[in-house]
Amino acid sequence: MTTTVSVPSSRGPRLLARASAEALGTLFLVVIGLGVLIFINPQAVPMPAPLASGLAVTAAMLAFGYLSGGHFNPAVTVGHVIAGRLKPVDGAAYLGAQIVGGLLGALAIFAVVRTVPGITDSRTVFDTATSGFGTHSSFQVPLAGVLLVEVLGAALLVGVFLGVTARRNPNRVAAPFAVGLTVAVLLQLGQSTGNLAFNPARATASAVFSSSWALEQLWPFWVAPLVGAAIAGLVFRGFGESTPAAAVAVEEPAEPLDADEWDEKSDEKSDDGADAVAPVGAAEVSTPAAGPAAVPAEATPDVDPARDFFDGKRD
Repeated sequence: MTTTVSVPSSRGPRLLARASAEALGTLFLVVIGLGVLIFINPQAVPMPAPLASGLAVTAAMLAFGYLSGGHFNPAVTVGHVIAGRLKPVDGAAYLGAQIVGGLLGALAIFAVVRTVPGITDSRTVFDTATSGFGTHSSFQVPLAGVLLVEVLGAALLVGVFLGVTARRNPNRVAAPFAVGLTVAVLLQLGQSTGNLAFNPARATASAVFSSSWALEQLWPFWVAPLVGAAIAGLVFRGFGESTPAAAVAVEEPAEPLDADEWDEKSDEKSDDGADAVAPVGAAEVSTPAAGPAAVPAEATPDVDPARDFFDGKRD
């Protein structure tokens, strides 16, 4: 007989705390990414803007990743949802938090720009750091080229994130550094083709404070990264990295297990590394008063491998 048991998530902080971490991390990324790009001076600031952004990603993941998994990018979140690592409801909360955090970060930089005496048009200054194509691209890259680069870059970024935080990856300790370096090299490519960010939250934040053309050209910088994220998420879902999110089918044996069988079953692990079994009481399954003894129910909690990595759950 098969019984469906709803298993509440027992790992990680509450959604509000996780969303707040995503907002704070995205704010940090936008402040560094836009600030360094706008105020760049090769003589005074020898560090390239893409490298600064990559280091900011690494720092943010190390600082806030233990709370939320350290996405800080709608493309990364969508990739996790499609790969089955994050509930859609949680993903929607992450997206909203990332947009809010990005806008607050851009507002902070905009306020700094307004204080500079020699700048008469702050929006024009933001144009130099805003994603664009055609005449608003440094190399006059057309829309088709920008879409292609954004799809490819987002797919690579999300693929690296999903791969380096996978439970079976023995090098997960290097996740923040791998993701940060990936962001740095991709932004080096994106900067020369039109300030591409491979991050819809950052693209939106800079477009809001730029000239009117930026909002008109914003849609490709949402569509293309999400398409790339979907491709990466589907690939990893095909690898069997996903975990059930809402309900778990539990088989109840016809006869109760003896002590030796229960000990062996308790030591088993599921394919994705999560505990294979849990006591029936943990899942709140009602059992008849009479009849055989209670039988352990198999239950897999909703797990985000990236968040588990930052929580220190590395088995």
